[in-house]
Amino acid sequence: MVSRVATVAFEGIEARPVDVQVQVASGTVKLNLVGLPDKAVAESRERIRAALTASGLALPAKRIIINLAPADLPKEGSHYDLPIALGIMAAIGAIPGDALDGYTVLGELALDGSISPVAGVLPAAIGANQRGHGLICPARCGPEAAWAGSEIDVLAPQSLIQLANHFRGSQVLRRPEPAIRVDTSPLPDLRDIRGQESAKRALEIAAAGGHHLLLNGPPGAGKSMLAARLPSILPPLSPAELLDVSMIHSVAGLLTDGALTDRRPFRSPHHSASMAALTGGGIHARPGEISLAHGGVLFLDELPEFSSQALDALRQPIETGLVSVSRANHRATYPARFQLVAAMNPCRCGQAFDPGFTCRRAPNEKCVAAYAGRLSGPLIDRFDLVIDVPAVALGDLFVPPPKEGSAQVLERVVEARARQARRYGALGLEGIRLNAQAPAGVLETVAPLDGESEALLRKAAEHLRLTARSFHRVVKVARTLADLDGTEAVSRPHFAEALSLRSRSLAGL
Repeated sequence: MVSRVATVAFEGIEARPVDVQVQVASGTVKLNLVGLPDKAVAESRERIRAALTASGLALPAKRIIINLAPADLPKEGSHYDLPIALGIMAAIGAIPGDALDGYTVLGELALDGSISPVAGVLPAAIGANQRGHGLICPARCGPEAAWAGSEIDVLAPQSLIQLANHFRGSQVLRRPEPAIRVDTSPLPDLRDIRGQESAKRALEIAAAGGHHLLLNGPPGAGKSMLAARLPSILPPLSPAELLDVSMIHSVAGLLTDGALTDRRPFRSPHHSASMAALTGGGIHARPGEISLAHGGVLFLDELPEFSSQALDALRQPIETGLVSVSRANHRATYPARFQLVAAMNPCRCGQAFDPGFTCRRAPNEKCVAAYAGRLSGPLIDRFDLVIDVPAVALGDLFVPPPKEGSAQVLERVVEARARQARRYGALGLEGIRLNAQAPAGVLETVAPLDGESEALLRKAAEHLRLTARSFHRVVKVARTLADLDGTEAVSRPHFAEALSLRSRSLAGL
């Protein structure tokens, strides 16, 4: 007799169907597991044996063959424990043979028969719902699976015994409810920053249009403080964005007790991070920091200290919003639509622009050029806003806190984003909600140039040596400035301010 249980294998955030086939036959007493299992799957033999024993069952003294089909698809992770165990239980008659029909199953078994949480339950539930299946998953992952839809049948048992009793009719498992994690900790507020009015203005523009921002200034100027306050002026995730972001975090195993949060991600990796840590990779092609920042902010402090290989690997995801991780036997594609915010010092010591300072290594200009030269020109070209953040004047530290904080700025950002969403929705551009995401082909429609604006841009393009990419980014920023002003027409002052937000100190890259 052969029993079958449906489960999944993960390729990126896609859950591919896997058929677990269990045969119990006469012959040498042995448990064979085939179908390209990795080490974690192969070790499931002992976990399953102990869990069945703890549940009052024993493996029959027969030959048990377990096939994970399709056989040419690599199987990774511990979530195959539960489907294999249930397949064995169905084969030996411990549960009705048809009990698992129409269910996708995943979960890790503990030695005492309890079912431990696993990664990837949300994409598995969405995939099961699309195939018309219900889902059986660990109890702690039930609230996560319930987000796949109100019509999907979700069973979230705490142990094998509980699930077996449900199938026998002696116990009924309730469907779990979707859970939202409420973050009560307050976000850092813009009111904490004294001075730096131009930098706070740039931060508001970046938040309103989803623009990439580079802050260049001496140590102690408040660059990291500004970046840390960007989440406080970003609106919460929409329901569609919430599921999109949570699927990545589910595959990465970052959802706590199956609860989702509508706060936008804010990832801040250390500058020692490798290319695989940033873009994704490793043996199992896991999502990297840029994918974990999808829908939110990726903050890179001390930008020139990152390896050039890691930084240049960001160039393609910035443009496409996707990152593909390829290995010898595995390829995964993850979403990576993030907002990049970076901070850097003008030189290694950071004092090159201080009045009267002379660098001991070389003339100040040469030291600045050498340090900024660690960044490639194409990477700098992908920042919409590149601003100089000067040192805070001592007098600014003694003035009262500003009256306007993050709450007031957030109101303007939300209004500007709503205006953009309506505009691109009316144009039929699916998936485009912000000016930073707008393709170059629609810029003439959403931000037409009048005579004065065109003359200004022609002159500035020669002076700043703008590339076609940076020219389009200037137009997108001008469009955002007009949205913040509540006007549909983009005028010369908007283009002038957009041009002023491209630092001349880094124009030579």
